[in-house]
Amino acid sequence: MDIKLSKPPILKGLYLVATPIGNLGDISLRALQTLENCDLIACEDTRQSAKLLSHYNIKTKTIAYHDHNAHKQLPKLIKALQDGKSVSLVSDAGTPLISDPGFKLVQACQEKDIAVTTVPGASAVLSALILSGLKSDSFTFLGFFPQKKGEAEKLLARMTDVPATLIFFESAKRLTKTLQILHNFRPDCDICVARELTKIHEDIKRGKASELIDFYQHTGPPKGELVLLIEPIVVQPVDAQQLTRDLSAALDKMSLKEAVDITAKIYGRPRREIYRQALSLKDGGDTGSS
Repeated sequence: MDIKLSKPPILKGLYLVATPIGNLGDISLRALQTLENCDLIACEDTRQSAKLLSHYNIKTKTIAYHDHNAHKQLPKLIKALQDGKSVSLVSDAGTPLISDPGFKLVQACQEKDIAVTTVPGASAVLSALILSGLKSDSFTFLGFFPQKKGEAEKLLARMTDVPATLIFFESAKRLTKTLQILHNFRPDCDICVARELTKIHEDIKRGKASELIDFYQHTGPPKGELVLLIEPIVVQPVDAQQLTRDLSAALDKMSLKEAVDITAKIYGRPRREIYRQALSLKDGGDTGSS
């Protein structure tokens, strides 16, 4: 696509340029002008950026700048900026510095008194948030969801009672495992899976973890890139003595697993906490519940 761009003066310094997250039409005129007229474009992946640049007939020189080569490329970029060059930084998609090494370059520029500015635009995090229907006045982006179960549970425990929607990036192939972790931790939380944002097959699925697990078991694992959002994990105060009585009664009528599952769901407590108390009750103790 050939768009005639004006050539406003591009001052020396670093430009953090947001690019589309899927639909190539989601780029601002200022972003196109900056990419067209700057001296150099630092790309997370030059092959990925080439698709966008070719679409708009932008022929500015590009170099790769990513996690694996940042230690080598950062000094070169700083030298170019100190020599009076204008450099644009772009990620594969969306706003730079969100889960990419761009912050190291920004820090280095600040230390060297090199001008840094932003050319704002698309963001997968914000797009997913406004489409989710979850609380949007307070949110926390936490990067990629931890791959190890123990680390995930520690993070969720740390974020419990934080009055903010939690936002993660997640891979489609790990989604079912992640949903199971969330179901075990807090089965009553609303969750949203935002997939292929701004693309033809954009899809927003919302429900409890168990509902989403059932859905993907029937339809197969999703494809494409996705954002995972979790409503604020707020634990309501409970009557500890009543919980203990209900758990004890459940243990008399059903298996340990069933008693733990139903009690955790009714009281909105982490399953592992109820499981520990159930074991104590079966051994003749009574620890109560916090």
